[in-house]
Amino acid sequence: MFSPFTYLKHVREEFTHIVWPTNRTAIGHTLVVVFIAALIALFVGLLDYLFGSIVSRIIGG
Repeated sequence: MFSPFTYLKHVREEFTHIVWPTNRTAIGHTLVVVFIAALIALFVGLLDYLFGSIVSRIIGG
């Protein structure tokens, strides 16, 4: 079993292998995620409105 200090030493060594994205790449990926989330939100909102209208017509409200 490793000591906590040995574990932290290995964690530090592994951090040297990480390839961090550039600012441009990170911003681009963030914008893609926000755009897709907005599309999904609009789609779900549209479905909610449609199903709400259908239910209102069925129950006479």
